[in-house]
Amino acid sequence: MALNKLALLGMEGVISNYKRGRHTIHQKHCILVFPNIKSRKDANKLIGRTVVWKTPTGKELKGLITRAHGNNGAVRAHFKKAGVPGQALGKKIKIIK
Repeated sequence: MALNKLALLGMEGVISNYKRGRHTIHQKHCILVFPNIKSRKDANKLIGRTVVWKTPTGKELKGLITRAHGNNGAVRAHFKKAGVPGQALGKKIKIIK
């Protein structure tokens, strides 16, 4: 699939989980999955993009895609402040920049 800049804007994905290790969970780092991204090569094209998750109250939490995660197209995003709450896991996220 050819990914151009206009196709990336507004693309929706899902917050699948936090970045985690055996004993630690990093709540500022999330793993995102986009349905149209199937390889690490395509995932690398998303690096530097801004994503946003809207809370049920209407606030927007913004994050930055920093790197690919694995070989099947998942990416990692870094969120500022206190990170992303647990209720965001499994919810939709959108690329805005």
